[in-house]
Amino acid sequence: MRTQPVDGEDGAHFDPAARPEAADAGLVYRIGARLLHEAREAVVPTLFFFIGFNLIVLTTNLLVAQYLVAVSNFMLATFAALVVGKAVLIANNLPLIRHYDRAPLILPILYKTGVYWVIVFLARLLERFVHFAVLEHNSAAHFPAYLIFTFSWHRFVAISLWLFVLFLIYVTAKEFSGLFGPGEIPRLLFTRRPAELQLNRRQRIRELLRLSRLADEHSAAEFRDPQSAAHRELIAILGRLAR
Repeated sequence: MRTQPVDGEDGAHFDPAARPEAADAGLVYRIGARLLHEAREAVVPTLFFFIGFNLIVLTTNLLVAQYLVAVSNFMLATFAALVVGKAVLIANNLPLIRHYDRAPLILPILYKTGVYWVIVFLARLLERFVHFAVLEHNSAAHFPAYLIFTFSWHRFVAISLWLFVLFLIYVTAKEFSGLFGPGEIPRLLFTRRPAELQLNRRQRIRELLRLSRLADEHSAAEFRDPQSAAHRELIAILGRLAR
C-alpha cells in the first residue's frame, strides 16, 4: 500500500521519508562547520611553529655544516608543526586553559605556556611510542627500557626547551592580541595613522591606559558630575584623543 504524504497545518505536504535526509544534511553541515572552525583555529599556531621549527632546523644545520652532517630536516619540522598545531587546538578546548584569564597578564601567559608545553611533551612521547611499537614492530613492553637506554634524551630536551620558548612567544602575542581586540595588532603594525591625528601611537595607548585606570578608580556617578575631578580628567583625556 502506498504511503500518502501528510498535510501540515499550512496545507503543505509532509513526507516522513524526507526527514532522515534532512537530518543527515544537517549533521553533515554541522560536522563540516566544526571542522572548518577547527582548521581556522589551527592555522595560526601551525604556521607560527612551522616557521619557528624550520628556522631552528636551518640554523642548527648551518652550525654543523662543517662536519658534513644534518641533525634534522624540514619534513620533520613541518610534521612537528602540525602536531603542535593540533595540540594547541586540543588545549584550547580544555576548561582548565582559562583558569587565570582574570589574573594579571603574566599568570595566563606562563600558565598557558606550561599547559601547551605539557600537552606537546606527552604528544611527542606518544608519537615516539607509536613509531617504536607500530613502525619498528617492537614489543610495547620494551618501550620503558628503550626510553632509558636508547632514546636520545639530549635531543628531546633541547627541542623541548625550544618549544617552551616558542610557546612563550606565541602565548604572549596571542594574549596581547586578545587584549587589544581582533585585528588590532596587525593594524598597529602595518597601518599608517592619518597626519591630522594629533597623537602618535605611543601617546594614544598611554592615554587609553590612563582612561582605563581612571575608570577603575571612579564610579559612573562621579563621571556624570561636571564639578568632579574625575569628570574634568575624563574630558581632558577625550579631548587629547579626539582629532
